[in-house]
Amino acid sequence: MEKNIKPPEQVKIFDTTLRDGEQTPGVSFSENVKIKIARQLDKLGVDIIEAGFPSSTEEERNTVRKISSLGLNSEICGLARIIKGDIDACIDADVDIVHLFVSTSDVQIKSTIKKDKDEILKISQDLVEYVKDHGIKCLFSAMDATRTDKDYLIEIYKTVEDVGVDIINVPDTVGISTPFKMYDLILEISSKIKVPIDVHCHNDFGLAIGNTIAAVLAGAKEVQVTINGIGERAGNASAAEVIMALHAIYGIKTNIKTKYLFETSKMVESFTGIKIPPNYPIVGNNAFSHESGIHAQGIIEDSRSFEPGIISPEMVGHRRRLVLGKHTGRHTVKKMLEEYGLYVDDNALKEITNIIKTLSEKGKKINDTELLAITESVIGSLPKEEQYIKIDEFSVMTGNKITPTAVLKAVVNNKIKIGANFGVGPVDAILKVIQEIIESNIRLKNFKINAITGGSDALAEVTIEVEDERGYNVTTTSAREDIVMASVDAYISAINHLMIKRKIDKNSNI
Repeated sequence: MEKNIKPPEQVKIFDTTLRDGEQTPGVSFSENVKIKIARQLDKLGVDIIEAGFPSSTEEERNTVRKISSLGLNSEICGLARIIKGDIDACIDADVDIVHLFVSTSDVQIKSTIKKDKDEILKISQDLVEYVKDHGIKCLFSAMDATRTDKDYLIEIYKTVEDVGVDIINVPDTVGISTPFKMYDLILEISSKIKVPIDVHCHNDFGLAIGNTIAAVLAGAKEVQVTINGIGERAGNASAAEVIMALHAIYGIKTNIKTKYLFETSKMVESFTGIKIPPNYPIVGNNAFSHESGIHAQGIIEDSRSFEPGIISPEMVGHRRRLVLGKHTGRHTVKKMLEEYGLYVDDNALKEITNIIKTLSEKGKKINDTELLAITESVIGSLPKEEQYIKIDEFSVMTGNKITPTAVLKAVVNNKIKIGANFGVGPVDAILKVIQEIIESNIRLKNFKINAITGGSDALAEVTIEVEDERGYNVTTTSAREDIVMASVDAYISAINHLMIKRKIDKNSNI
């Protein structure tokens, strides 16, 4: 790569979660969900939201139109083939930008649009002019650009540039480029095309982020991303990694309010049902988590010791987490107990740590419930916990001709609350009621049931993990003969423990 090329000082973020992201196998957003995600992307500071493909269905067109009418700061974009009707659908949806695309590689021309290259040039020119005649911005994509003959690629870009296209997009449609190739391609295009360059990279070989960053370093001024990297096949360049690499590694600015990255990631995770792997960069649960005693000790003293240092969890709305396991040291245990307002002497701390190590070596996962139980067994009774929520009574009705329904009365933050809700089963119904009455942004993240004895009266062990929008995370366990009772106990315990953590953290600024 050449070293004398100066990358742009600021890059625009074009988010295509609602369009390419929705093309993820098994993902389909309702109108209501699309609007919620669009509002969140606007809150995040995304420059351009590709809201959909208006000509695909009447419902899609109406949804894009509603997003366009929200008055967001983000510009709204609609996708269109080189078909006049597609452009008219975008215009009807009142978008700010029409994203016009056409296949340009030999393989795609032959297998899809079946037009000769001169026809494609002429139609592209005419339709860019058509968009511009309507006073709308036009983004032009040469689909499969990285497999397109380079001379023809430059020719089609120059053709649309001559008729006033606002920006050109270089898509790595099947994800076969590499950072070095992408850098050289963008460099060559930018030497012959004056309009700004955008890139859209797919992740088939895990190179979408690297290719996107390489394009920026070669002069691209806009990048297309999706939240959590969702999209066709292996997905697209993931927003959080691209944005934070630009900010933290290269000092390239965007308009993104990075403190909302984690929050946005969790929203999209909940709507798609696609779980973020724990080791996912920036927004994964383990992104700022530490188990090793040496690492934890260093992190407690100075986070730069075992983290990059140029990024903190707070920058992306995340939280640093210490995790208990066989590599745990006393510094970790001490810190985690302090999160509950518990302070023990050195002898007790050593004993608690040894028990955790012994149990972990046998394959036992130590969550918040076990930590507190171990501590109580070592030092005696724990201080009485304040309960944010306390169940008074509840009932659940279910049957083959009855929609599972739960009714609950509880004291929440010293106020009596009564709620009712339906579910796909009795457990789902009662947990929904609890979620409804606590009136807090605490969400159920993981739910597991294990039968730990045999027979129809088997003892059920329920493990529940909860998390809030600030990244506070608690896992608790309850075992009972009644699955519903075990689920309620675990959920209530997790909520109360999380509230304790939040209160201690707020008061002590840990």
